[in-house]
Amino acid sequence: MKKIIITTAVILMSSMGHAQLAIGVSDVSSASVSLEFGAENRGLLLPWVDSEAAVTGVENGTLVYDASDHKVKVKYASGWKDLSIVEGTTINPISNIDGMDIQSALVENADAKVSIGEPTSVNGIFVLEDTDKAMVLPKVSAPHTNIINPTPGLIVYDPTTQELAVFNGTDWAYWKAQD
Repeated sequence: MKKIIITTAVILMSSMGHAQLAIGVSDVSSASVSLEFGAENRGLLLPWVDSEAAVTGVENGTLVYDASDHKVKVKYASGWKDLSIVEGTTINPISNIDGMDIQSALVENADAKVSIGEPTSVNGIFVLEDTDKAMVLPKVSAPHTNIINPTPGLIVYDPTTQELAVFNGTDWAYWKAQD
């Protein structure tokens, strides 16, 4: 039921220009935020793609989980940048079920799209389309110990170490901005 309510809220909010959405918190923290998550030990799950080569016509800054080499990647003008460093897996370590088997059995709606902000023609499943707002990632301190059984493609921000953390199915990779 909770998923239905959240999905309905996202769809309703996506139809409004300059919409803001808070998930797990009562309101966004500032006018410069499009999407903000609460402080639970959960992350944002990136879309799984068969390979980076299969993803065409995307904007710079697009994030995906590449199931061919089990890595989290971001699109830049020069190509795809690996955020995972080492190869991961799609096999759940607790259930021993391969997530690719589950995903492969699903039927994809190629026209599916949810957008928040001023609608444009940008390709993507979930698109934040504001030119003056940003997404605040879910914040989880020490995600490697506080997120139990993370899913490949999970991304969070660790406010304690001030690092971006991505999970590739095997390892957490941490990225810190250069000072």
